[in-house]
Amino acid sequence: MQKFILSLLTAGCLTAVSTVATAQENDSLSVSDVEFTPAEELRIEEGQVSDGIDSLLSLWYIKNTMDSKEMRSTVDSDALPVFYSDSIYEACLKQIPTTFPLVYNQKVKDWIEMYIRRGKYLMPMILGMSQYYFPMIEPVFDKYDIPLELKYLTIVESALNPRAVSRAGATGLWQFMYGTGKMYGLEINSLIDDRRDPAKETEAAAKFLKDLYNIYGDWALVIAAYNCGPGNVNKAIKRSGGKTNFWDIYKYLPMETRGYVPAFISVNYLMNFYKQHNYTPVQVQMPAYSDTVMVSQKLHLGQVSEMLGISMDLLRDLNPQYKKDIIPGQLKPEPLRLPADLAVKFADQEKEIYAYKDSIYFAPQHGTPEFRQTASSTAARSTTASTHRYTPEPCDASIPAGSTKLFYTVKQGDTFGFISNWYDVKITKLKCWNNIEGNRLNVGQKLTVYVPTKKLNTYKNINTMTFEQKQAQKSNAIVAQSSTTGKTLDKNFEYYTIKRGDNISTIAARYQGITDQDIMKINGFTAADVRRLQIGQVIKIRRKN
Repeated sequence: MQKFILSLLTAGCLTAVSTVATAQENDSLSVSDVEFTPAEELRIEEGQVSDGIDSLLSLWYIKNTMDSKEMRSTVDSDALPVFYSDSIYEACLKQIPTTFPLVYNQKVKDWIEMYIRRGKYLMPMILGMSQYYFPMIEPVFDKYDIPLELKYLTIVESALNPRAVSRAGATGLWQFMYGTGKMYGLEINSLIDDRRDPAKETEAAAKFLKDLYNIYGDWALVIAAYNCGPGNVNKAIKRSGGKTNFWDIYKYLPMETRGYVPAFISVNYLMNFYKQHNYTPVQVQMPAYSDTVMVSQKLHLGQVSEMLGISMDLLRDLNPQYKKDIIPGQLKPEPLRLPADLAVKFADQEKEIYAYKDSIYFAPQHGTPEFRQTASSTAARSTTASTHRYTPEPCDASIPAGSTKLFYTVKQGDTFGFISNWYDVKITKLKCWNNIEGNRLNVGQKLTVYVPTKKLNTYKNINTMTFEQKQAQKSNAIVAQSSTTGKTLDKNFEYYTIKRGDNISTIAARYQGITDQDIMKINGFTAADVRRLQIGQVIKIRRKN
């Protein structure tokens, strides 16, 4: 059995802290017999909401977004919060297609209006992050026949922060405790914590929710048990005289669980009707297009960062499961998620990346303050022999014949990898042309780039395009190139067009009975082909019946 103890509200939403008690449950840990008035409960909850928002704003990718013009324009408005009458809230909840009973009462109203009062910063960021995480969650829930609206528990649990850790050690989007993670097959050791891997923890959460549903057959009780543990729910049912409706056992539950379900209902309301309250999603600075490569040797994220020109912060956001920035691929292949363009470059330079500064990054003192202070100078002067020592490619600033000079102005979120991909040039060339040695780019910085004159029309407008347009142009070019082979779609097959956020696993999860290997086999894909899949590309799924 798993017991969840709610200890704080994070980012305007409840965050569950879970404790596993398999053979024994200490119900006294979470059951509170202290009675609070509704006003006292609301005051406690609102104070915790405020603390949670401060916690959310301290995250790197949120602070990065806060610096953007879009975010400032979204939150700098002095417009007053928009509230509606009880009848409108209730009517709106009834319009939401759900198998979960979205009951409206005073407690739910208190939570809705608390979110609205505190939502100036919270809601735009949550809405933005949901565009990144929900497409990852929905296919998994569909596979396990879990109501899709339960994805909103990630807002209630962690405010969509995969690195969230509660005071009691609950971790990840779904806030699993150590024992629960192990129980559901998540790898947790000194280097890896799969609770921080959104995909793996979501799979475990779906299994756990399904197990709870097999016990109760009622999703409201499932959510309550997810929060405080089946032992506390069973005790509340017994104290109520055997009633099995959440609102009938409400007063017998721990105080924190009494607020948990109303908070979940309120999140459902706001995620469906945020426009009516003048909230607009911001494009949180998370990577929009990513892909996974498998790492088969020991690798440090610092090696990847330096070789591919991607920031460590972004790498950590993409791969939060690696607690010490080390991927122990020598033990078994481990996934590394990268922006889509850099996944291709990793495949092309894999051996060089493994060897790059390996004796430095895996020196015994790595990670100590002394190492961090002297790493760069040590790397420069180190003569410690490594049989696989990487020798940097000499800087070659020569300009190819038949080239035209263009200028590109660095935008928020740009990396050397993205820019080199858009212009079809090597990162080393781009750096040499601009006399840049490190990996740092500054917004507004002007870069020189040379492109083939005969293809000038392909590149001349890149500087004025949005990020999405640049990525789409690259994808369309690949699709157009494949179409020149003269191949036409075979009407005997079912096809899928790759969209933003897709990978081979999420695509397979959309189709019952189809696996990653099935898709690879029917398309004749190698592992390298899978790494190169692009938005807009059309792939076979299965033969039509």
